Amino acid sequence: MKPRLVTFGKSLPTTDTVLDGPDWKQANPRKIERALERALAKPSGGWYVLDAARRITSKPRCFRVADRALVAWRDQRGNLKVGPNECPHMQASLADGHVRDGKIVCPWHALALGDKKHGSWRPMTCHDDGVLAWVRLDDLYEPDELTETPFLTVRPQRFIDGVIRVEANCEPKDVIANRLDPWHGAHFHPYAFGSLKVVDLDDDSITVRVAKKVLGPLAIEVDARFDCPDPRTIVMTITAGEGAGSVVETHATPLGPGRTAIIEATLASSRRVQFKMAELAKPLMRPLIERMAAKLWVDDAAYAERLYEIRRSRRGPHLADE
Repeated sequence: MKPRLVTFGKSLPTTDTVLDGPDWKQANPRKIERALERALAKPSGGWYVLDAARRITSKPRCFRVADRALVAWRDQRGNLKVGPNECPHMQASLADGHVRDGKIVCPWHALALGDKKHGSWRPMTCHDDGVLAWVRLDDLYEPDELTETPFLTVRPQRFIDGVIRVEANCEPKDVIANRLDPWHGAHFHPYAFGSLKVVDLDDDSITVRVAKKVLGPLAIEVDARFDCPDPRTIVMTITAGEGAGSVVETHATPLGPGRTAIIEATLASSRRVQFKMAELAKPLMRPLIERMAAKLWVDDAAYAERLYEIRRSRRGPHLADE
């Protein structure tokens, strides 16, 4: 028998689940698969998340996205810059170079590259949304599929953010599938969630009432909606209860065949007056937010990797990534 939870904080109106039966029956694999198919059919605009925006500085950093080696840095005005990591001169790694006057300087022969094309090298369209850094891979899409900016979800005006980046042996769709199965939360993460029931469900979103554990039997109840703004992103928005308006954005960026980066941004907000005090302690709060998110993804990365391995074993290694 599960220990009895004691909920506190903002009370929510009583509501019943919209589905019948135990969680294992509600978590219908075919329904989850259809929800995933709808998410994967959405446009992306050609955009991929790299990492937390604050982690990209004037020191060049190498990223791999869709089997492409990229380098990211910031110029003297703090603007985000991204380009191929390979120098067009003799293919040196630009991430081993340095930034001078806003340009990235090759470590081998000091070729400086910036906003202009040079031989086979050209800067790439990128975007800093204030929390995350994005890059657009134009060569993978038709021109009419590309957008000026990523498809961003509605974010709270004031928030404390934390961003984690972990890698897993799976495809992006396995990460999205994990989040499209909220039923596993109270069973697979018993240290974090005490109870969960689906209170609203349609083709575009699923809303659950979940008891988030705080300490021992103490928990707070919130209503959280899950939806996908693009094929590699799923967002959880707290729609009612403590922290209403807070969002958790889970982005899945393909690195190469069978390898995915999971970049998750938590934007915690509150309408309480005390939140102003919490904002002043943002440097102390951020590691706590990131630690909890990282703990959940130890479990959920294993979940996503299991989905990928099952598909790989049934279809063969050469078909698993199709």
